[in-house]
Amino acid sequence: MNIYVCIKQVPDTETKIKLNAESSGIDTAGIKWIMSPYDELAVEEALRVKEKNAGSTVTVLAAGPVRVVDALRTALAMGADNAIHVDLPESADNFLTAKSIAGALKKEAKIDLVFTGKEAIDDGAAQVSQLIAEFLDIACVTVALNIEYGANQVKCKREIEGGAFEMIEASMPVLIAAQKGLNEPRYASLPNIMKAKKKEVKTLKMADVGTSEADQKIRYKNFQLPPPKQAGKKISGEPTAQAKELVRLLHEEAKVV
Repeated sequence: MNIYVCIKQVPDTETKIKLNAESSGIDTAGIKWIMSPYDELAVEEALRVKEKNAGSTVTVLAAGPVRVVDALRTALAMGADNAIHVDLPESADNFLTAKSIAGALKKEAKIDLVFTGKEAIDDGAAQVSQLIAEFLDIACVTVALNIEYGANQVKCKREIEGGAFEMIEASMPVLIAAQKGLNEPRYASLPNIMKAKKKEVKTLKMADVGTSEADQKIRYKNFQLPPPKQAGKKISGEPTAQAKELVRLLHEEAKVV
């Protein structure tokens, strides 16, 4: 089987975000970058399918500036066979990203399965998976919690609103977006990390995948950080006096009672 995984490199969840000088985005200097956690689930699922199907290969793709190659090498260290980097500007939106990745996939000889995370943890847009599937004209199943594989089709259990689930069957090729709970991603061993550093990562330019900056639909120009939180107020004294003062503050200052 020819298995592909689309991943995104995102800021570490513990990173303190600062805006750039133009307020058009974040200041990327000094940020620790990681593979989006939902994409780790996608890589793990691809590797498990490969292990159960002899002769299969797993290829990971990522779109963005040169720094995203580090995320690709993480996937290679986990066990992926090949990696493709689509060189896009830092400002690329979901449409340009999806069209570029789809363009790279169209250059491949045959596609059986495409895995993604259900969303990236930085913008949480949850658009790229569906857009890639649309550009490739293949079926798409999102928020997948469990997958059963047949010879030429898959059966997916997916999460829907209200705590309910639904089962969807789709013929291959199909794109599946992974939800937390699908599996437990493996850790890359030190030997595999060292090997991954030496593996070739194929780089494609926008012209190679049939896109240009004209395909970008959204441009950001005025990001604002949330206002700083006000300091809390501590009420001292005896419990009875504290309760009385709290009621007064809620009534006169907070005006919630």
